[in-house]
Amino acid sequence: MGVILQVQDLAVSYGHIEAVKGISLELHEGEITALVGANGAGKSTSLLAISGLLKPGSGKVMFDGQDLTQLAPHRIVQSGVVQVAEGRAILTTLTVRENLDLGAYVRKDKQQAQKDLAWVFSLFPVLKSRETGLAGNLSGGEQQMLAIARALMAKPRVLLLDEPSMGLAPLMVQEIFRVLKEINQTGLTILLVEQNVRQALRIAQRGYVLENGKIVLSDSGQNLLHNPRVIEAYLGA
Repeated sequence: MGVILQVQDLAVSYGHIEAVKGISLELHEGEITALVGANGAGKSTSLLAISGLLKPGSGKVMFDGQDLTQLAPHRIVQSGVVQVAEGRAILTTLTVRENLDLGAYVRKDKQQAQKDLAWVFSLFPVLKSRETGLAGNLSGGEQQMLAIARALMAKPRVLLLDEPSMGLAPLMVQEIFRVLKEINQTGLTILLVEQNVRQALRIAQRGYVLENGKIVLSDSGQNLLHNPRVIEAYLGA
């Protein structure tokens, strides 16, 4: 598959501190790409710049021939690039169903949206069973499922995920990664930012390692899993 999204020499600063120092990466259509590294490496900052929530100091994010850095965040969502933020950011005072309906608000194809609602309920049966309950009453793992499901309701072509396993129990982490694989098998392109390096690289076709705002390694997910530098730095072996 061809390249669907390309980050070119992206640099992002907070005041005088350069958090992302001219990174370049490619997402290939239909693949999971993992962006991994330690806390503070610049992973979340990179995602925020791609989704338009931070303005880069320099560089471009090209998607379908369009420079996303020139677009407002809601226009980026409408173009097909949708982020699931770190910390889930669901609306806790609304019901599960209301959160999902909000995900689809940019769409005109209401009949297809209904089919997609049935699909996300099949991915996350617990959300179907809690459809009319308040989102704030869900467990942390269920809230993460809702955040992913809400993003899917926007019908993205590229799904950006920021630390989806953060703070979750091991069994729930396994379930989240299993569902991400299933979503990817429908053809959806995913950029996965994760501190859980082992899990991320296991499901990713390709990966990039970010250290101190720079990409220091890139390879297939499997090759990075067996790379001595990655093992020593991140896998504790």
